[in-house]
Amino acid sequence: MSKQTLNTPNAPAAIGPYSQGIKAGNLIFTSGQLPINPQTGELVADIEGATKQSLDNVKAILESSGSSLNKVVKTVVFLRDMNDFAAMNAAYAAYFPENPPARSAVQVARLPKDAILEIEAIALAE
Repeated sequence: MSKQTLNTPNAPAAIGPYSQGIKAGNLIFTSGQLPINPQTGELVADIEGATKQSLDNVKAILESSGSSLNKVVKTVVFLRDMNDFAAMNAAYAAYFPENPPARSAVQVARLPKDAILEIEAIALAE
């Protein structure tokens, strides 16, 4: 099975020793995407905007390898505060209007850069 590192300027650069994404066989694994605007480097702080930015970053990584959000089979959403679940869910739903992927959503004690959420995905490559 081949393994390919994914990298695009349309998503934030990694802030540690990891790749934005990996294509392995017919699957793509994205690293957790903080709500960082890749053009400005600014961290989005409101939950709706953060959800959209993180998913836009996931989308950019997937598209850099020829995949897309409609090929996502699983996501994991890490929330700083589970009280943000309903607002995150509303913004998230707009990205997956039909046949949404499997998903886990968990509250965590802290995220890098003190972000309010982080989202990762697994998608089909083809």
